[in-house]
Amino acid sequence: MINNISSYFVAEKQESVIFVAVGLLALGISVWLWMNGHRLKSMAYPLVVIGLMQMVVGGTVYLRTDSQVSTLNAQLQLNPSVLKAEETTRMQTVMKNFSIYKGIEMLLLIIGVGMIAFLQRHDLAAGIGVGLVLQAAFTLTLDLFAEARGADYLSAVQSIAI
Repeated sequence: MINNISSYFVAEKQESVIFVAVGLLALGISVWLWMNGHRLKSMAYPLVVIGLMQMVVGGTVYLRTDSQVSTLNAQLQLNPSVLKAEETTRMQTVMKNFSIYKGIEMLLLIIGVGMIAFLQRHDLAAGIGVGLVLQAAFTLTLDLFAEARGADYLSAVQSIAI
């Protein structure tokens, strides 16, 4: 089980670095778009809003992961039944939240595609649409990987023999 904990949280930490990096990249692109007066500079709105959320979530996960792993490893040694109960409850909540996140991300993706398709002659709307598509598609992709990882980890936690 120690290997399951380690591999799950190492991957979570790696993905959190990707989230922070993409958030920073989105901010950088947004600054460039505005400074250069690009006709689709309005794509900066979703890039900045979602990029800031990516940076906060990624930074939070990154900073808490090491202590979380230490706590779980100690709990596994001292009281595996408590770890199983608490981590099962926590991960079930995490897995339910993925359904919510995916729904929101798919909705943003559909809205973005719709804005591009139906409002492409309006620079403001088309730019926002492009920004939504980029951010929603990227975030959805990473969340699909995280959800699969979470399902495997939850299964491993639930299989702890008490």
